[in-house]
Amino acid sequence: MSPNQPARDRLPDVADVAIARAGATLDWVGMDGIAVPVCITDADGTTIRVPARVAAFVDLGRPDARGIHMSRLYLEVQRHLSREPLTPCTLRRLLRDFLDTHAGLSGRACLRLRYEHLLHRPALRSAHGGWKAYPVEIEATLAGGAFTIDLVTEVLYSSTCPASAALARQLIQQQFTSDFPAGGTLDRDAVLQWLGSERGIVATPHAQRSAARLHLRLSPAFDFPLAAVIDLAERTLATPVQTAVKREDEQAFALLNGQNLMFCEDAARRLKAALDADERILDFRLRASHYESLHPHDAVAIAVKGVAGGFVAELGG
Repeated sequence: MSPNQPARDRLPDVADVAIARAGATLDWVGMDGIAVPVCITDADGTTIRVPARVAAFVDLGRPDARGIHMSRLYLEVQRHLSREPLTPCTLRRLLRDFLDTHAGLSGRACLRLRYEHLLHRPALRSAHGGWKAYPVEIEATLAGGAFTIDLVTEVLYSSTCPASAALARQLIQQQFTSDFPAGGTLDRDAVLQWLGSERGIVATPHAQRSAARLHLRLSPAFDFPLAAVIDLAERTLATPVQTAVKREDEQAFALLNGQNLMFCEDAARRLKAALDADERILDFRLRASHYESLHPHDAVAIAVKGVAGGFVAELGG
């Protein structure tokens, strides 16, 4: 609307009117749940659009101001994220525009973005494969010229209990002693047939689907290393859940589980060592949760990188 238009014809904006009584500054004001398609660069360099939900906020630093201009945040989110590839540079420009459109009102800006990232995973042995969805949350903050960016994702894997495996092996030994008593002659074919029967595996260790939640503080000098971080975590854990599974794949998965027995402590230590060695990650907080099949509560291990002034080992999930 033209500034020369008579005041009586202009649309009122009560957010732009100073409040008469003393107010207070506010830490964050904004919008949550904004729907927008974000542009993701796939592994082969192709840019695809995926649906996302965005939270956009600025602080309200003037106690006499009634509110912020929420529509400006919304329009900037749509303008940047629906057209530009999702990179740390894109998010920094977006946050800068949040502050430019709120000059005199705000000095800090924050954005949180959530979507699901699809990665194609080959089967372990067969020629098949399938897609796996990974939850992604990206949070970027610009305050006092300092730009920080966090990436949160989760990797699902299988964990077989070492204690349960040891107890199962003992029962198998006892069954063998019962079926092949001392002093008798062992027949190789008979033992081989026994090993392939249910009596040869009279007990099995308990295993469960487990989840590693990774909260990473990234160096803004790199693009988002999402696929690389997920690959690193799955290689480190060795037993990620699968997509397409034929019998040969299930057998290979059983072998991986048997060769990678782990408590939640083992999983957390493996991941901590792997993330510590990655120069793209400035800080991290990880949570390994084993959703036990033995009892109705979970086994959990939590670790942080240990950076001075960095993440703390919060108990909340």
